[in-house]
Amino acid sequence: MEINNIPFGTTDWTAVEALEVKGETGAGHWKTLEFGTINVHMVEYSAGYLADHWCNKGHILLCIEGELNTELQDGRTFTLTPGMTYQVADDTVAHRSSTTGGAKLFIVD
Repeated sequence: MEINNIPFGTTDWTAVEALEVKGETGAGHWKTLEFGTINVHMVEYSAGYLADHWCNKGHILLCIEGELNTELQDGRTFTLTPGMTYQVADDTVAHRSSTTGGAKLFIVD
């Protein structure tokens, strides 16, 4: 990732409109800001959320609240709790998210 031409700024995430994205079960509420080629997201997944697709995009993801389960297409699984991150490059390994009790995440991609 290369960060260029983004002046210093702050974000009040409470003022950013959320887009609801349905999963196979549950839903995610995505607040997204675009800075050139970089997207920054504040995401809240409902309890019982399961992604409806495998994702190949690279991300840096921080779990802020709750617990996030990430399943890799090769069968490995990982659980993030508050303060934990994962990072993965584009087209490295397909992954999908789920949560039993809900989760709040900060994502950069």
